[in-house]
Order: sequence, then structure tokens, then C-alpha cells
Amino acid sequence: MLRALRPVLICLAVAAPAVVLRLLGVELPAPVALLVFGAAVVAASFMLAWAAEAAEHDISGGLAIAILAVIVVLPEYAVDLYFAYTAGSNPEHVAYAAANMTGSNRLLLGVGWAVVVIVALAVAGKRSGRPVKAVVLDTGYRLELGFLAIASILSFLIPISGRIHLVLGIALLGLFVFYLVRAAQGESDDELDLVGPAARIGDLPTAQRRGLVIGLFVVAAGLILFCAEPFANALVDSGTVLGIDQFLLVQWLAPLASEAPELIVAVIFAVRGKAAPAIGMLISAKVNQWTLLVGSLPVAYLAGGGSVALPMDGRQVEEFVLTAAQTLLGIAALLSLRFSRVLAWTLFGLFVVQFLIPGTEGRLILSAVYGVLAIGAMIMHRRQLIPTLLAPFRREAAIVAHEPEPVRDRASVG
Repeated sequence: MLRALRPVLICLAVAAPAVVLRLLGVELPAPVALLVFGAAVVAASFMLAWAAEAAEHDISGGLAIAILAVIVVLPEYAVDLYFAYTAGSNPEHVAYAAANMTGSNRLLLGVGWAVVVIVALAVAGKRSGRPVKAVVLDTGYRLELGFLAIASILSFLIPISGRIHLVLGIALLGLFVFYLVRAAQGESDDELDLVGPAARIGDLPTAQRRGLVIGLFVVAAGLILFCAEPFANALVDSGTVLGIDQFLLVQWLAPLASEAPELIVAVIFAVRGKAAPAIGMLISAKVNQWTLLVGSLPVAYLAGGGSVALPMDGRQVEEFVLTAAQTLLGIAALLSLRFSRVLAWTLFGLFVVQFLIPGTEGRLILSAVYGVLAIGAMIMHRRQLIPTLLAPFRREAAIVAHEPEPVRDRASVG
């Protein structure tokens, strides 16, 4: 038990200063507050990730999917929904809600997807003694790609209208619920393959494991909700103090803190030769972001005193177009269910380029590049386009029956 608790105690020690300082009402300089409360959010994120994985021993089927999908993304959503909620009374926060959402989506795909594949192919190549060019996904992942494609099509209504309307938000939330139902109907893997602290927690006797998992859920969620407001405010205030664009701090630093545990787990799976499950986990995370997160923003805005539509200015529209175009390329290139090394480096390279050519012109050029590449990939894989769009509405057996198993050659790994 002590061995399983050791990393949890370390996380609690990291988060403790934030709790004490807020309870005492101590005012810290913005950059210091950013470090203190940001560290608490990251520590709580790790505890949530471990608890969510270990809970797979005791929760099965649709209930597991529903609970774990919401819990794991809580750190990121807490900050984003705080900005959306307060934007109802403070219009300045409207931009920050859009910033955090677009940043988290682009980080997940441009860094998360890409790095996991690059690492997986390097490990596979070292083990086999020959170059490995692609990760091959099972046909079951077409379900996630189908939902992501539908959500992406709906998302283009946002830059066209210049706002996220409540009706669209409800539609995306409905799509998320439908995704959970369909995912719950799929075949589950009875063989758990946990790593690190999650594995040690999962190996505990049933009573101890369940008590610890529930305790971690409660404590970590409480820490995140307790620290979300000061962390979000510290992000904005630090930009003023340090002379850094506040939009960029909210867009990249907050998602980096909340996404860290999920990305680390995915990389560990890739190192252990579990490339396809690692990518599948990140694709599912992208579906959650593109439906649950985006759909929740107008709801939070309305609850905070705003109107029925979350407005966006010119820069936010550009950021959303860039995010949607990047997502479209990811979907189009994966229609063949093969994630190649070339695609991984392309996604990562384009992600880096956005920091070298900032501003409106740079965002529009990158959006065009993503768009052209996406159209080319869709033309190349046009036979898989319709099956992907129809996958959410077909039974799993029907999905498999309508297409051949992805080709696996000596230069690919599953």
C-alpha cells in the first residue's frame, strides 16, 4: 500500500502550498501564483489519470467510458469553462475561452499524435533491426474518426458565423453522448495493461484499491476546482507583468499543464510497443475535446450571464479556422488507418511553424497549407471517406464487413 501511495503523497505535497495560500488569502505576485497554482493543477491531473486507469479494474462497459471520459479531461475543462462562465460578466474573458480551447486541440494533435507515433516507430525499428514507416490502426478506430469528422464539419459553422451558438453547443454535446453510447457497444479489451503508479494502485486488494481510487477522484477533482480560478487569473495577470501576450499564455501554458499526464501515459505505451492503443487513446481525447469541450462553452457562457451565443473576434475566428484545418488534415490522412512517419513529422513541423510566422497572415497561410494537404489526402483515400462518415451509425460488425483489414507490411507496426 505504501508503495502505491508514494507518488500520490508526492503530488499532494506539490499541491499543498496552493491550498494553504488560498485558504489564508495570501496575495502572490502573478508569476509566483502561476507556478504555485499551476503545479497544483498538474499534480492533481496526474492523480486523476492514475485513478482513472486503475478504475478500469472495477468499472466496465458504458459506465466506465462515461465516467472516465469526463474525469480525465476535468483539469483542462475547469480552466476553459471558468473563462467561458466569467465571460458572461467580463467580456475580456471571451477571448481566453477560445484561446484555451484552440490551444489544447492543436497541442493534442500537433504534438501528442505526432510524438507518440515518432517514438513508437523508433522503438519498433530498434527492436526489429529495420526501419518501420507506419503505425497501423485496427478498423474499430474508424468509429472515433467518424465522430471526429462529423464534429469537424459542424465546427466550421463557428468561423462562418463568428460565434459558438447554444444550439450548436447542444448538438455537439448530443454528439458526445452518442459517441459514448456507441463506444460502449464496442468490444472491450479484457486484458488491462496499466503502467507506473496506476498499475501499482490496480494491483492492490479490491477494498483498498476502490477506496484509494474514490479518494483520489474526490481529492484531485476538489484540488482542480479549488485552483482553477486563481490559476486562470494568474495566467492573465502574468502576461501583463511579464510583457507576454496574455492570449498566448492562456492558449499554450494551461493546456500544456492539463494535457501532460495523458501525453506521458501515451508515450509510455508507445515505448512499450503499444502504438495503436496509444494513438487510439489520443484520438478519443480529441473527440472529447471537439464535442464535449466546444459544446460546453456556450452553455457556460449563458450560465455566467451571457447571451445564447459566445462571440468571437477576428483573431479568435482565425485561431478556430487554423485548429479546424489541422484537425481536418489529421482525419483525412488517417482515413487509411495508417499513421506514417511522414505524417507525424508533417503535423509536428506545421505545429512548430505557427510560432515562427505569428499574426493573421501566418495563421491564414498555415490554414491554407493544412487545407490543401487535407484535400489531397481525402482524394488519395476517397474510398474510405464515406465508410468513415457512416461508421458512427453502423454496428461494429458492419463497419468491419464494409472494408478490408488495413494492410500490414514489414514496414508497419500495430
